[in-house]
Amino acid sequence: MAETRTNIAPVDPIWQRLCSEAEQAIVDEPLLGGLVHSSILHHKSLQAALAYRIALKLSSGEMSDQMLREICDAAYGADKGLVAAARADLMAVYERDPACHRFLQPLLYFKGFQAMQSYRVGHWLWRQGRHDLAYFIQMRVSEEFGVDIHPNARIGKGIMIDHAHSVVIGETAVVGNNVSMLHSVTLGGTGKDEEDRHPKIGDGVLIGAGAKVLGNIRVGECSRVAAGSVVLHDVPPKTTVAGVPARIVGEAGCDQPSVSMNQLLRDEG
Repeated sequence: MAETRTNIAPVDPIWQRLCSEAEQAIVDEPLLGGLVHSSILHHKSLQAALAYRIALKLSSGEMSDQMLREICDAAYGADKGLVAAARADLMAVYERDPACHRFLQPLLYFKGFQAMQSYRVGHWLWRQGRHDLAYFIQMRVSEEFGVDIHPNARIGKGIMIDHAHSVVIGETAVVGNNVSMLHSVTLGGTGKDEEDRHPKIGDGVLIGAGAKVLGNIRVGECSRVAAGSVVLHDVPPKTTVAGVPARIVGEAGCDQPSVSMNQLLRDEG
């Protein structure tokens, strides 16, 4: 009788594609061989590559990359949802950002993706009660990427933060799945209240550059917040708001604004 094989590692098509792209990148630009090998080809899985990359970017004289990598490895080992979220985030960037042509770009070059994966490790630490270490991760993410996300904020999967400059997400903010936001977005409070004081963003929402959503308010699923808007009140699902203060100016225009990335307030035929 033929021997049954067990413990066969599952195929990860995203990781396989990353490795294939990495090999081609070295052919195209040999000077990047060290970076590509150390960040991708030296590892056996996406989570191992992420742990290495996060540790390298966040390390400083205050904490070594080796120590940070051990923290990341522990997080990925304990919570399989972290790498599932990373895969969804990677696909979100690839599908929604016209400047992204390969899977390896977010992992190597895009600070929005890297900041989000770093936040996810910090959030895992927060949920373990390791608040000071989570705050340290938050501090280093802010210093390195210009993105300030409180580790207690709850953020879903399939997130794209384009350009990711000066993004702020507060402690009690909740962000759903498949949300897209651009640079200089703030999900903030309106005062010194210490309780639930930050926005709740529904699934599929698109938040334009420079938009400020303030207070414990809800932005309904599949809505759009126009660039530069200041949102102070609830936003119904599948609508578009614009202005200072923001007002409803129409419907969202499509079923998935965060995927279409259409920021025009009207068709210009």
